[in-house]
Amino acid sequence: MTSKDSPNPITEDQTLGEVATKFLIVLPSDKRPILQQEVNKFIRWYGEKRLINSLTIPEVSSYAEQINATATNPSERLEPVKEFLAYAHKQGFIRTKLATHIKFKKTVLKTSQASKHQNIENISLTAQGYAELESELVTLKNERPRVAEEIRKAAADKDFRENAPLEAAREYQGHLEARIRELEASLKKATIIDKSQINDHKISLGDTIVLKDLTSGEQITYTLVDAREANPTKGKISIVSPIGKAIIGHTKGDNIEVAAPAGVLPYKIEDIKLS
Repeated sequence: MTSKDSPNPITEDQTLGEVATKFLIVLPSDKRPILQQEVNKFIRWYGEKRLINSLTIPEVSSYAEQINATATNPSERLEPVKEFLAYAHKQGFIRTKLATHIKFKKTVLKTSQASKHQNIENISLTAQGYAELESELVTLKNERPRVAEEIRKAAADKDFRENAPLEAAREYQGHLEARIRELEASLKKATIIDKSQINDHKISLGDTIVLKDLTSGEQITYTLVDAREANPTKGKISIVSPIGKAIIGHTKGDNIEVAAPAGVLPYKIEDIKLS
């Protein structure tokens, strides 16, 4: 007799690649492309032929920590992985609820206490990145009148003992002003990269790189940016990410290797687009 907690014999010894295929097939067609990219990255990191039931909690937690450290919006990269692992457990492919160990930092409109008091160092930004920060600053400044009006209306309620709207509006105003100050300081210290000054073609901050996965033949395009701009879902990777560290300083045609738990992942630099 099989115990209730034992995996179904049919689902034993499934590889990460096999379970990923099963997971992606059952997704709605409109949702599949969104999740597929991040699930495939997770699979390739640990190896598609690795048995899924051999994954450990420390490995899953380590993957989440790496994404949290390099991505601007970790939830966009980790939610698909979390959903995949939850599916794997529900279907009996893994016994441990690994999905609960995929934790990510919330993206909120506030800065940490440490960042509020530290001096912002000189930073290098692409022209696009600088423009995006400027646009965000304008948007937030335009929020000021609306927030002030919300506070005025909430304050009109004379019962301050349980005036949740007033408290929420004031808290948001504090976060808003903190972010505005941070953006103003960053823009003041920022240096925009001038690609016309680069005579060689060694990869540097701001370059857009076309990589060819030498294992699968897939082509991937990334733009190398400062950690403040990093957004892997939009093809922007930080210079401190594993791929960023591997490609910096290389030139078109070079082969590079990215160290992953599954082993060394080989790529070829197909093209470099200076911007």
